[in-house]
Amino acid sequence: MVNNWLNNEQYCLLCDEPCEGQPLCSPCEAELPWLDGHCAVCAVPLPTHGLTCGECLQKRPSYDHVEAPWRFAFPVDALITRFKHQARWPYGRLLGERLAHHLQHAFSDGLPRPELLLPVPLARRRLRQRGFNQAQMLAQWLGRALAIPVDERVLERIVDTPPQQQLDAATRRRNLRQAFTVSASATLEGRHLALIDDVLTTGATAEALARLLKRAGAARVDVYCLARTPKPGD
Repeated sequence: MVNNWLNNEQYCLLCDEPCEGQPLCSPCEAELPWLDGHCAVCAVPLPTHGLTCGECLQKRPSYDHVEAPWRFAFPVDALITRFKHQARWPYGRLLGERLAHHLQHAFSDGLPRPELLLPVPLARRRLRQRGFNQAQMLAQWLGRALAIPVDERVLERIVDTPPQQQLDAATRRRNLRQAFTVSASATLEGRHLALIDDVLTTGATAEALARLLKRAGAARVDVYCLARTPKPGD
């Protein structure tokens, strides 16, 4: 029997079937929950392309555009959870590479390229518990793949808010008031920036950060994330 270490055959991270030179086999990649129809601003899933959701029409968010390849659904949700909470970095690297590929296509189709990538900062307590900031890792992978600079010092989280996952949008917004600050040394006047995070849920964090960056002089703030959650009940 040939020892495993001599076996160069690669296996799909999802179904464990052999696949040549790729972390995902073609059938598994095709079945990922790709984000098809979605809001042209916040990327919330919608029945068709090219529409703007009612919430964005009623009150335009501070960020300009959200770009995400997937809905937050199985198996992408499980991969993100393993990356984020179990330090399974190969899953994060896989998703980050796919996000970079998605963004390259979006830039080719006319999406403006940002000048700088800014990872969403993690609270100090949570950073100590987790040992890493998943948004920072994603930003570094994207920066190398897209040849866009990353700056981890522009944004800082100065208030350690409670975990946001189980909270409604209004409570999230209240939690995030005064939670962030922009570095006094940052030069943002007239610049196009992109926030990097793993998942966009209510958009409260992206809204708080984009508002802060716009007040500091940024001309445009986009959001790049792995997945977008649907509205409750959808």
